[in-house]
Amino acid sequence: MHEVQFKLIAATDPDIFQERLNRFVENLPEEALLVDVKFSTSQTGSQTTYAALVQYKSVEAWKE
Repeated sequence: MHEVQFKLIAATDPDIFQERLNRFVENLPEEALLVDVKFSTSQTGSQTTYAALVQYKSVEAWKE
């Protein structure tokens, strides 16, 4: 069994946040399995921070 890994992705601009999240998911190896994604926002003054905690792990490739 491979261990679970986490990646925190955050940005103050929603488009940049989405771009970073998409890029990370697209670059995961084929053997990676997304386990969970938690999303949150926080407000400081007039600035919003968008964050996602991505939980993933490597698995063995399916063999027929």
